[in-house]
Amino acid sequence: MTVFRFAGAMLLVATLHGAALAAPEPKAQAEIAHLLDYVATPGCQFNRNGSWHDGSEARAHLQKKYDYLVKRDLVTNAESFIERGATQSSMSGKPYLVKCGGGKAVASAVYMKEELKRFRGKASQ
Repeated sequence: MTVFRFAGAMLLVATLHGAALAAPEPKAQAEIAHLLDYVATPGCQFNRNGSWHDGSEARAHLQKKYDYLVKRDLVTNAESFIERGATQSSMSGKPYLVKCGGGKAVASAVYMKEELKRFRGKASQ
């Protein structure tokens, strides 16, 4: 009987551990999807590791980082996505920058947090 209890306990732990590895809540997923689309705004560029990329390249790069983080259960909300995936290069540690039109380059974290705030305000109206 003890072997069966142990096996059952291990199965329960494995099940609970697997359940913990879930995608963010639907609201957070929608916010993150919006931020990914927002980065791809025409006329905006994204700088990573000293090179400028257009919005569609930036979106694809950040989508890969998001997918990686979700698989490791490291994203719970839009803020954790920004902090862990959209602020700086995980390779070099250099901050990401965003520049739209002839505007000044700003840190991607600032750019995305401002848009998240605007998006949430719009959603609550």
